[in-house]
Amino acid sequence: MNPIRALKRLDSKSIWVLIKLCIKSPLFVLPTVKATKQCMAVSTQHYGRLHYKNGPANAFRHALWNYLISKRCYDLIKNKAKVLRWSQNITDWHEDAFPNRELARKMDLHNNAVGRYVFEKHKNNTVEEAIKVLTEMTKVSSKVDSNCNFANFRNKLVHIINEE
Repeated sequence: MNPIRALKRLDSKSIWVLIKLCIKSPLFVLPTVKATKQCMAVSTQHYGRLHYKNGPANAFRHALWNYLISKRCYDLIKNKAKVLRWSQNITDWHEDAFPNRELARKMDLHNNAVGRYVFEKHKNNTVEEAIKVLTEMTKVSSKVDSNCNFANFRNKLVHIINEE
């Protein structure tokens, strides 16, 4: 992950939204960057480059990302509601700033929410324990298409393509 290269891809509106988010919650910026780097490393360790595709490994990465952001920020302030709001705001911003096809966007937003759910249920677990939970969830991730009602997959990981 190269933050400078990523920032160069952003339009001015996305940059301003990011600045406002960071000004509102400056304590969460560094833990979020660290969580993002950790998430990418763990995802690559477990799934290689498959987590860049829209399969179960990608579902794992998005859920882990939200879990790690929430966990690292919670370790700072112990305010679950504030941490979950930040995690949703920053990851929703990411989905808006780096647009995806509609189905992939819905999948990412859904899996982000699953990661926050896992944090709520397992906030006192170690990161390694949470990774095990998410790995098991990944094994039973459901394949979805544009006709699916994502509400039917509440608190379950979803993916678009099967991985080989």
